[in-house]
Amino acid sequence: MSSLSPSRIWHIVTLIPEGKVLSYGKVADLAGLPGRARYVSRALKLAPDSLALPWHRVINSQGKISFPKDTEPFRQQQESLRLEGVIVNQGKINLSEYEWRPDMATLVLSLPY
Repeated sequence: MSSLSPSRIWHIVTLIPEGKVLSYGKVADLAGLPGRARYVSRALKLAPDSLALPWHRVINSQGKISFPKDTEPFRQQQESLRLEGVIVNQGKINLSEYEWRPDMATLVLSLPY
């Protein structure tokens, strides 16, 4: 099904600015795929390394890193966010401070679909 092309997900993830985060569900919504939060996770896993996606900026809807604590992916995501100035406390990010909230003009001018 072409509407489930991971390229839409990848495009939204590339738009998330440094120092900001977005939940899997909101990435899906902005990609025109409402209710497909789990697909976002799958699409990120499918992304070729050559895209150099800032996957670390995608977190769960509670503002938490989804990887289990004390795993390499958890540590990598936490460190990548901290390097961008995001405060991560026990794997939790304050969404009121760090959630990306693009304005309509940004989206309209940035989305190819």
